[in-house]
Amino acid sequence: MSVKRRLARLNKYFGNRIVGRILPAMPGFGAVYHKGRKSGREYRTPVKVFKKNGHIILSLPYGPESDWVKNVIAAGGCEIKTRGKRIPVVAPQVYIDDNPDIPAFLRWALQRLHIDEFISLKIVEVETGATAERV
Repeated sequence: MSVKRRLARLNKYFGNRIVGRILPAMPGFGAVYHKGRKSGREYRTPVKVFKKNGHIILSLPYGPESDWVKNVIAAGGCEIKTRGKRIPVVAPQVYIDDNPDIPAFLRWALQRLHIDEFISLKIVEVETGATAERV
């Protein structure tokens, strides 16, 4: 097992439980709410959130092999909680981008950490009354 996957496993069982409730309230961060592929249980995973052109982009520091990524892909979407709102998102697409269109400092940090995998999720427009409202 690679060091990256070992760190992901350690973070899944310890780090996410400790900072998982605090991190989503911080600017630029959020939480992915997803259901287990096998258990059907709801999980919460803290993530770094970028919004761009009606999509939410999440960096994948542990790669697309992470359980939460597999769960989101299998379900065809999930909900992202950021800035106190739960936003429904669909159409997950994993991609590699070694020069992502994100703020320069974050791009520099991700490049130094060799993080070049991302998942893009389309924000679902929520109907309220007679008009559609963009979340």
